[in-house]
Amino acid sequence: MLKGIPPILGPDLLYILRAMGHGDEIAIVDANYPGDSAGPQLVRLDGLSAGDVLDAVLTIMPLDTFVDEQAFGMEVVGDGNKREATHQDFDKLIRKHEPTMKLSLLERFAFYERVHGAYAIVQTGERRLYGNVLLKKGIVRPE
Repeated sequence: MLKGIPPILGPDLLYILRAMGHGDEIAIVDANYPGDSAGPQLVRLDGLSAGDVLDAVLTIMPLDTFVDEQAFGMEVVGDGNKREATHQDFDKLIRKHEPTMKLSLLERFAFYERVHGAYAIVQTGERRLYGNVLLKKGIVRPE
């Protein structure tokens, strides 16, 4: 155990978050996502919700302030303007940690393609639909 670090962030995920550089992206995906075949290295956190993992990750990882959009969910197929409960929950968590930022949505296949180029994927046990979020890492500024 370490002070100040959420205990659900195990050693494999902590290593990945630390190794990522500015602009690298990490996906937190639901139980239905094709994580093994998506390409990037995979960390499994079965039994945890995507929201809990997102909240824990955002306690230690800054989002990118040099781009207009730094957090992405997957659009509802057939209705790009609809917001599912997962989208709303992710947006609240992003604003909790980064008050000036919000969740943007990507078309389903554009989301898959972007995740394919990510640094890593964290597959959760999230069972709700559209429980996927992609984050672009920012920088820690000098004090």
